[in-house]
Amino acid sequence: MKKINIKGPIIRSDDQWIYDYFGIEAVSPKNVSKLIDEASGDELEVEINSGGGDVFSGSEIYTALKSYQGNVIVKIVGLAASAASVIAMAGKKVVMSPTAQMMIHNVSSMASGDHRDMAHASEVLKNANDTIANAYRLKSGKSQKELLDLMNKESWFTAQQALDNKLIDEVMFSNSNLIASYGTAELLPEEVINKIRNSIKNPLSNEADILMLKKAEATLKYYELIGGIK
Repeated sequence: MKKINIKGPIIRSDDQWIYDYFGIEAVSPKNVSKLIDEASGDELEVEINSGGGDVFSGSEIYTALKSYQGNVIVKIVGLAASAASVIAMAGKKVVMSPTAQMMIHNVSSMASGDHRDMAHASEVLKNANDTIANAYRLKSGKSQKELLDLMNKESWFTAQQALDNKLIDEVMFSNSNLIASYGTAELLPEEVINKIRNSIKNPLSNEADILMLKKAEATLKYYELIGGIK
């Protein structure tokens, strides 16, 4: 049996090396696809403890696992929130620790511009919600409306509640109804990513370059201290 860890934030493949550079656990479609290819049809165990992240990267990982010809067993061992809960739906069998939690909610983003831009952004987000709900619908058999209502409420599920809603197939060990602590994933700010990308891509030729990298590292440490990155 081959194992794939969905741990830490779900990020774009292009940003994976930055997280690796700082030793931050994260997962991207490129890394998951590589492990799937190496599995060569063997049974896959997907272990999840993630607060989510980039919705399109989550969709790509879900699709890759769902398309896999071999058996896929998903184990939610801590948190499967947001995009991570979408990935969990790819399992042919989904089991959840009695101390774990699942969270589903609406897609969020940032936009700027006039009223037309805001209206367009709203439609994009609504469409994204519909597509995410499809993953939950295929697993649970619930109606699209039921699932969108749950997403609107930002619904948190214990293992037993997830089982009752048919989002998982089995509670691991027992049917305990313990509630785990929760949090949502915080990605590195785009500004920090761009600074690090530019600093490392180009030689640090002067004091300004070195100072820029130090500021990026200081920002990263700040996010770690306030608990934004785990």
